[in-house]
Amino acid sequence: MKTEGMTEAEADARHAEKMANKKAARDRMLAGKTIEKGLLIVHTGKGKGKSTAAMGLAVRAIGNGMKVGIVQFVKGAWATGERSVLDRFPDLCTIKAMGEGFTWDTQDRQRDIAAARAAWEYAKVLMADPSYRMIILDELNIVLRYDYLPLNEVVESLSARPENLHVVVTGRNAKDALIDIADLVTEMTQVKHPFRSGVKAQTGIEF
Repeated sequence: MKTEGMTEAEADARHAEKMANKKAARDRMLAGKTIEKGLLIVHTGKGKGKSTAAMGLAVRAIGNGMKVGIVQFVKGAWATGERSVLDRFPDLCTIKAMGEGFTWDTQDRQRDIAAARAAWEYAKVLMADPSYRMIILDELNIVLRYDYLPLNEVVESLSARPENLHVVVTGRNAKDALIDIADLVTEMTQVKHPFRSGVKAQTGIEF
Protein backbone atom coordinates (compact mmCIF):
# COMPACT_ATOMS: atom_id res chain seq x y z
CA MET A 1 0.00 0.00 0.00
CA LYS A 2 1.36 3.39 -0.98
CA THR A 3 1.61 5.89 1.87
CA GLU A 4 0.64 9.49 1.11
CA GLY A 5 3.66 11.54 0.13
CA MET A 6 5.67 8.57 -1.10
CA THR A 7 7.01 8.34 -4.60
CA GLU A 8 6.29 5.19 -6.60
CA ALA A 9 9.94 4.17 -6.22
CA GLU A 10 9.77 4.60 -2.44
CA ALA A 11 6.50 2.63 -2.28
CA ASP A 12 8.04 -0.17 -4.37
CA ALA A 13 11.12 -0.30 -2.14
CA ARG A 14 8.99 -0.41 1.02
CA HIS A 15 6.84 -3.18 -0.44
CA ALA A 16 9.91 -5.21 -1.43
CA GLU A 17 11.32 -4.87 2.10
CA LYS A 18 8.05 -6.00 3.70
CA MET A 19 7.77 -8.98 1.38
CA ALA A 20 11.40 -9.96 2.01
CA ASN A 21 10.78 -9.89 5.78
CA LYS A 22 7.61 -11.94 5.32
CA LYS A 23 9.43 -14.51 3.17
CA ALA A 24 12.24 -14.81 5.72
CA ALA A 25 9.72 -15.41 8.52
CA ARG A 26 7.91 -18.01 6.43
CA ASP A 27 11.15 -19.77 5.52
CA ARG A 28 12.04 -20.00 9.22
CA MET A 29 8.62 -21.47 9.97
CA LEU A 30 8.83 -24.03 7.14
CA ALA A 31 12.33 -25.10 8.19
CA GLY A 32 10.86 -26.51 11.38
CA LYS A 33 8.22 -28.59 9.59
CA THR A 34 10.01 -31.85 8.84
CA ILE A 35 7.44 -34.56 9.58
CA GLU A 36 5.92 -36.46 6.67
CA LYS A 37 3.06 -38.85 7.48
CA GLY A 38 -0.34 -40.04 6.42
CA LEU A 39 -3.04 -37.63 7.53
CA LEU A 40 -6.54 -38.22 8.83
CA ILE A 41 -8.60 -35.44 7.26
CA VAL A 42 -12.21 -34.65 8.20
CA HIS A 43 -14.56 -32.48 6.13
CA THR A 44 -17.69 -31.66 8.10
CA GLY A 45 -20.22 -28.87 8.66
CA LYS A 46 -23.55 -27.83 7.15
CA GLY A 47 -22.06 -26.08 4.14
CA LYS A 48 -21.81 -27.55 0.65
CA GLY A 49 -18.47 -28.84 -0.60
CA LYS A 50 -17.36 -31.61 1.76
CA SER A 51 -17.40 -34.46 -0.77
CA THR A 52 -16.39 -32.08 -3.56
CA ALA A 53 -13.23 -31.11 -1.67
CA ALA A 54 -12.45 -34.77 -1.04
CA MET A 55 -12.78 -35.55 -4.74
CA GLY A 56 -10.43 -32.67 -5.45
CA LEU A 57 -7.86 -34.33 -3.18
CA ALA A 58 -8.38 -37.57 -5.10
CA VAL A 59 -7.64 -35.83 -8.39
CA ARG A 60 -4.54 -34.18 -6.88
CA ALA A 61 -3.28 -37.52 -5.57
CA ILE A 62 -3.89 -39.29 -8.89
CA GLY A 63 -2.06 -36.47 -10.66
CA ASN A 64 0.93 -37.30 -8.47
CA GLY A 65 0.76 -41.01 -9.34
CA MET A 66 -0.79 -42.01 -6.00
CA LYS A 67 -3.38 -44.78 -5.86
CA VAL A 68 -6.72 -43.73 -4.34
CA GLY A 69 -9.62 -45.77 -2.99
CA ILE A 70 -13.06 -44.19 -2.57
CA VAL A 71 -15.90 -45.77 -0.60
CA GLN A 72 -19.26 -43.99 -0.68
CA PHE A 73 -21.31 -44.89 2.38
CA VAL A 74 -24.58 -43.23 1.39
CA LYS A 75 -24.55 -42.56 -2.32
CA GLY A 76 -25.80 -45.43 -4.43
CA ALA A 77 -24.82 -46.13 -8.01
CA TRP A 78 -25.72 -42.60 -9.09
CA ALA A 79 -24.23 -41.15 -12.24
CA THR A 80 -21.92 -38.32 -11.18
CA GLY A 81 -19.40 -36.22 -13.03
CA GLU A 82 -16.56 -37.10 -10.67
CA ARG A 83 -17.16 -40.83 -11.13
CA SER A 84 -17.04 -40.43 -14.92
CA VAL A 85 -13.65 -38.73 -14.58
CA LEU A 86 -12.17 -41.05 -11.95
CA ASP A 87 -13.28 -44.17 -13.81
CA ARG A 88 -10.82 -43.17 -16.53
CA PHE A 89 -7.94 -43.98 -14.18
CA PRO A 90 -8.66 -47.62 -13.23
CA ASP A 91 -5.01 -48.29 -12.35
CA LEU A 92 -4.90 -45.41 -9.87
CA CYS A 93 -8.46 -45.15 -8.56
CA THR A 94 -10.99 -47.56 -7.14
CA ILE A 95 -14.40 -46.04 -6.48
CA LYS A 96 -17.27 -48.04 -5.04
CA ALA A 97 -20.70 -46.69 -4.10
CA MET A 98 -22.07 -49.00 -1.42
CA GLY A 99 -24.92 -46.98 0.00
CA GLU A 100 -28.55 -47.19 -0.98
CA GLY A 101 -29.46 -43.56 -0.57
CA PHE A 102 -30.26 -41.49 2.48
CA THR A 103 -31.98 -43.18 5.39
CA TRP A 104 -35.17 -41.22 4.73
CA ASP A 105 -35.22 -42.80 1.27
CA THR A 106 -34.80 -46.41 2.35
CA GLN A 107 -36.85 -46.05 5.56
CA ASP A 108 -35.36 -49.37 6.64
CA ARG A 109 -32.89 -49.13 9.53
CA GLN A 110 -31.64 -52.72 9.36
CA ARG A 111 -31.01 -52.40 5.64
CA ASP A 112 -29.06 -49.19 6.24
CA ILE A 113 -27.01 -50.82 8.99
CA ALA A 114 -26.18 -53.76 6.72
CA ALA A 115 -25.11 -51.42 3.90
CA ALA A 116 -22.94 -49.41 6.30
CA ARG A 117 -21.29 -52.56 7.64
CA ALA A 118 -20.56 -53.87 4.13
CA ALA A 119 -19.04 -50.52 3.14
CA TRP A 120 -16.91 -50.37 6.29
CA GLU A 121 -15.60 -53.91 5.81
CA TYR A 122 -14.63 -53.03 2.25
CA ALA A 123 -12.98 -49.81 3.47
CA LYS A 124 -10.87 -51.81 5.93
CA VAL A 125 -9.69 -54.05 3.11
CA LEU A 126 -8.60 -51.01 1.11
CA MET A 127 -6.86 -49.43 4.11
CA ALA A 128 -4.89 -52.65 4.65
CA ASP A 129 -3.71 -52.72 1.02
CA PRO A 130 -0.24 -51.10 0.90
CA SER A 131 -0.69 -50.05 -2.73
CA TYR A 132 -3.18 -47.35 -1.70
CA ARG A 133 -1.89 -43.96 -0.58
CA MET A 134 -5.27 -42.28 0.00
CA ILE A 135 -8.66 -43.61 1.06
CA ILE A 136 -11.77 -41.43 0.94
CA LEU A 137 -14.64 -42.51 3.20
CA ASP A 138 -17.39 -40.39 1.72
CA GLU A 139 -20.25 -39.59 4.13
CA LEU A 140 -18.96 -41.94 6.81
CA ASN A 141 -19.95 -39.23 9.29
CA ILE A 142 -23.59 -39.72 8.37
CA VAL A 143 -23.65 -43.43 9.21
CA LEU A 144 -21.78 -42.69 12.45
CA ARG A 145 -24.34 -40.04 13.32
CA TYR A 146 -27.14 -42.62 13.06
CA ASP A 147 -25.10 -45.22 14.99
CA TYR A 148 -25.06 -47.64 12.08
CA LEU A 149 -21.45 -48.49 12.96
CA PRO A 150 -19.79 -48.62 16.40
CA LEU A 151 -17.86 -45.37 16.78
CA ASN A 152 -15.11 -46.95 18.87
CA GLU A 153 -14.45 -49.57 16.18
CA VAL A 154 -14.09 -46.91 13.51
CA VAL A 155 -11.85 -44.72 15.67
CA GLU A 156 -9.60 -47.66 16.56
CA SER A 157 -9.23 -48.74 12.93
CA LEU A 158 -8.48 -45.22 11.71
CA SER A 159 -5.96 -44.71 14.51
CA ALA A 160 -4.21 -47.95 13.54
CA ARG A 161 -4.07 -47.20 9.81
CA PRO A 162 -0.72 -47.55 8.00
CA GLU A 163 1.66 -44.70 8.78
CA ASN A 164 1.85 -43.33 5.23
CA LEU A 165 -1.87 -43.64 4.38
CA HIS A 166 -4.01 -40.53 4.02
CA VAL A 167 -7.68 -41.03 4.96
CA VAL A 168 -10.37 -38.46 4.22
CA VAL A 169 -13.75 -38.64 6.01
CA THR A 170 -16.68 -36.51 4.90
CA GLY A 171 -20.18 -35.73 6.12
CA ARG A 172 -22.05 -33.49 8.53
CA ASN A 173 -21.93 -33.82 12.30
CA ALA A 174 -18.50 -35.39 12.69
CA LYS A 175 -18.25 -37.11 16.07
CA ASP A 176 -15.98 -35.53 18.67
CA ALA A 177 -13.97 -38.74 19.01
CA LEU A 178 -13.19 -38.62 15.28
CA ILE A 179 -12.25 -34.95 15.41
CA ASP A 180 -9.94 -35.66 18.36
CA ILE A 181 -7.81 -38.14 16.40
CA ALA A 182 -7.84 -36.19 13.12
CA ASP A 183 -4.84 -34.24 11.85
CA LEU A 184 -6.86 -31.79 9.76
CA VAL A 185 -10.49 -30.81 10.29
CA THR A 186 -12.38 -28.37 8.08
CA GLU A 187 -15.90 -27.24 8.86
CA MET A 188 -17.87 -26.03 5.85
CA THR A 189 -20.10 -23.14 6.90
CA GLN A 190 -23.24 -22.44 4.91
CA VAL A 191 -23.65 -18.75 4.24
CA LYS A 192 -26.05 -18.94 1.31
CA HIS A 193 -27.44 -21.83 -0.75
CA PRO A 194 -29.54 -21.68 -3.96
CA PHE A 195 -31.72 -24.58 -2.76
CA ARG A 196 -33.39 -22.18 -0.31
CA SER A 197 -34.42 -20.04 -3.27
CA GLY A 198 -36.04 -22.95 -5.09
CA VAL A 199 -33.06 -23.94 -7.24
CA LYS A 200 -32.80 -27.71 -7.71
CA ALA A 201 -29.61 -29.82 -7.72
CA GLN A 202 -27.85 -29.28 -11.02
CA THR A 203 -25.44 -31.17 -13.25
CA GLY A 204 -21.85 -30.11 -12.72
CA ILE A 205 -22.61 -28.57 -9.33
CA GLU A 206 -24.19 -31.28 -7.19
CA PHE A 207 -23.44 -34.33 -9.34
